[in-house]
Amino acid sequence: MQRVSIAISSTQAPKGLPIHKVALPGTRALTIMVAFDAGSRSERPEENGIAHFLEHLVFKGGEKYPHYRDVNGTAERMGGMLNAFTSQDMVAFHITVRAERAPDAIDLLTDFVGRPHIDADELDKERGVVIQEIQRADDQPSSIASDLIDKAAFGDHPLGRTILGPEEHLRTFTRDQIVAFRDRQWSPTRGGAYLVGNLDFLPDDAALGEFFDRFPDPAKPESNLAYPGLTVQTLVGERDTNQSHLRLVYEPKIDVTNTRERAALRLYGSILGGSMSSRLFDELREQRGLCYSVWGFEHVHADGAQLALGAGLESAKAVEAYRRMREIVNELAADGPTADELELARSYASGRHILATESSGAVARLAASQTITFGEDIDPDRIIETLDSITLDEVAAVAASVADEAAVACVGPHTVDEFAWDAT
Repeated sequence: MQRVSIAISSTQAPKGLPIHKVALPGTRALTIMVAFDAGSRSERPEENGIAHFLEHLVFKGGEKYPHYRDVNGTAERMGGMLNAFTSQDMVAFHITVRAERAPDAIDLLTDFVGRPHIDADELDKERGVVIQEIQRADDQPSSIASDLIDKAAFGDHPLGRTILGPEEHLRTFTRDQIVAFRDRQWSPTRGGAYLVGNLDFLPDDAALGEFFDRFPDPAKPESNLAYPGLTVQTLVGERDTNQSHLRLVYEPKIDVTNTRERAALRLYGSILGGSMSSRLFDELREQRGLCYSVWGFEHVHADGAQLALGAGLESAKAVEAYRRMREIVNELAADGPTADELELARSYASGRHILATESSGAVARLAASQTITFGEDIDPDRIIETLDSITLDEVAAVAASVADEAAVACVGPHTVDEFAWDAT
C-alpha cells in the first residue's frame, strides 16, 4: 500500500502535557482534542459516575469564558463543533473548526477545560440533567442490557460499573470530590493534546505550550486496577416485553501490547459479527430470521481484551439465537475462518479505517488511543499495513484462544435457567 503523506510531530507543554500535531493533506478543517486516561475505570467505588459528571461541568465556563453562554456562543461564532466523551478508559474534549480559527479554538478549549470554575450553583443544575440522562438510559432495555453484561463480565471491578454511575451518587457528589478527582487523575503523564487536520494556522510551539499549560499538574495519578479477567455468570433483567436484548462477552487470550494480535482480533471480530457478511449476521438474521439486529466486535483495553456479542430480537427466539451464537463461536474456535472470510474482513476493516481517517476528529480519537491507551507512536497508516499482512493462521489462533466460557446478560421475559449452557 502506498502511504499517504501524513506529517506527525510532537512537543511538550512546560508541565509535560504531550502536544501531537498530525497534518492531514487536502482538508480545510482542524480538530483540537485534549484527552486523559481518566474515564470510569479510574474511579474509586464511591466515585462511580464522577468522570462523566466532570465532563459535563467543565462546559459551564472557565476564566476567560466564564459562563456556558460564552463557551457555546464563542464556539458557534467560529462555526465550530464542540463536544466531549467519557468512556471506561478515557475522557476527551474536542472542537473542530475551519483551520483559520485555530488560535481562537485552542484558546477556548484550553480555557474552559483547563481552567474550569466548576461553580457550585451550576453543579446543582447539571446534577439534575445527568440524573435525567441516567433515568433515560434506565428506560431503554438495550442500554440496560449493555450495563448488565458489564456487571456479569466484571462484577465489582470498575469495568463492571456503569459510566453514568448510580443516581444516588449524582445526588451526593460535592464540588470538593469532583475537583479532587480531576486534580488526581488529569495528569500530563496520562494525557495528551491532539491537533489534527490543516495545521497552516497554528500558533508557534511556544504559544501552544502556553495554551496547553493551562491544565493542572497533579501528583502522580492513581493506577487503574488491573484487568480482572472474565467473570462467567448470567444475569437477566426480567421484563414483560415482546422484544429481548441479548449480550455475551468472551475473553480472547491475546497479548494486547502486540499490534499484530490486536489486528488479528479485529479481523476475527469482523468475521464473527462485524458486518452484513459476518457469520452471525448471515446465519441468524438472513438465513434463520431470528433477529433484526445482531453483531460482534472486539474491545481492547491497555491490559486486556474482550469479545462482545449482541442481538435484539423477538423474545420467543432469544434462546434459540443464544445457542446458535455460542455454537458459531465454538465452530470458529475449532475450525478457524476460511481464506475467503479473511480477505473479505480485511478489505472491509481496511476500507472502514481509510474512510474514518478522512475525518480529523476520527484521527484525533485514534491518535489518543494509540498514545494514551497503548503507549505507541501515532501512525494511522501502520494499522492498515498490519491488517493487510495478517495471515489466516494468526486469525485462526485468535479464534482458538476464545474458550467456551462467556458472561451472559439478557433483558426480557426470561429466567437465568433458559441460558444454561453445555457445549456437549
